[in-house]
Amino acid sequence: MNGWIMTALIVIAVLIWLRVDFVLGLRKQRKEATRHVQKTRHADVTLLPTGDEFYKKLFADIEQATDHVHLLFYIFRDDHISRKLLKILKGKAKEGVTVRLLVDRLGCDITKKDVKALREAGAYFAYSHPVSLPYLFFTFNRRNHRKLAILDGRVGYIGGYNVGDEYLGRDPKFGPWRDFHLRLDGDGVQDLQGQFLQDWQTAKQTYTEKASHYPFLKKGALPLRILPTDGTYLEETFIDLVSQAKETIVIGTPYFIPGNALQKELITAAKRGVDVKLIVPKKGDHPLVKEAAFPYFKPLIEAGINVYQYYRGFFHAKAVVIDNQVCDIGTANFDQRSSISIMKSIV
Repeated sequence: MNGWIMTALIVIAVLIWLRVDFVLGLRKQRKEATRHVQKTRHADVTLLPTGDEFYKKLFADIEQATDHVHLLFYIFRDDHISRKLLKILKGKAKEGVTVRLLVDRLGCDITKKDVKALREAGAYFAYSHPVSLPYLFFTFNRRNHRKLAILDGRVGYIGGYNVGDEYLGRDPKFGPWRDFHLRLDGDGVQDLQGQFLQDWQTAKQTYTEKASHYPFLKKGALPLRILPTDGTYLEETFIDLVSQAKETIVIGTPYFIPGNALQKELITAAKRGVDVKLIVPKKGDHPLVKEAAFPYFKPLIEAGINVYQYYRGFFHAKAVVIDNQVCDIGTANFDQRSSISIMKSIV
């Protein structure tokens, strides 16, 4: 009996420590956080709605790079498409192009052998946001969810696709994968570059800033702003968008667990006559995550909001369209974890 009591006390102590660790880490992050408001840029933008289109464009742009290739991904599998990308990166590094690959340690399946081969070819490799003291549990949860690519400082990518065969629809569990990525050409790429280099430094990596990192960029046709977030101010950004809607709101997200303020703002929009539609996946990619969203659907439906489940594969897109005039695409989900401790970027 004493053994059971001791075990229970240890479990309670660990749970208390985890809670205190997370709360104090979050408090420190919010105290140090600043809201990044980038300038309005004008770029030529291409929407890439399939993994096949994304990889073809990205790989072709990497092959054309002559100065540097900067890549940041949350998930990087050890499979066919990832090995193809690693082969291209090693080839560019051997040509003398500066190659930097930054991945999240929890989402990365790259083997030590592949990392060694990359470095031997002359490429730089690092894991983003390492777990650190004094807030081990908080930093463990605080992942870098950005997916960025910058080629020669002139072409940039931002969106929802990681690197893995499932994004090509090759995983029978999910089937066709629905996501969005954007290719930016020209003005605006400098903001992606700045974010990547900041994340590179945060990963305790050094670099020498070069003029080629920030070349002169032509202005394109589409006005846009890059909005990076380290887990703060994201919910406020979504609330601002929803509050401005006059006619329609369309939200696509794989995970829908909003905070109270955002949930209320959606209901308020519906009650003032805005046609609100929410698209979520029918399939789930994590245990109980899909089911966790169900309690949030009931008050939305009662307010007149239409909730749709995407069934032709897996829906992983993160997008908000307001009045068919403003579009938000990136890596940010409509869930509370994204609004607290996950590092994201949206356009």
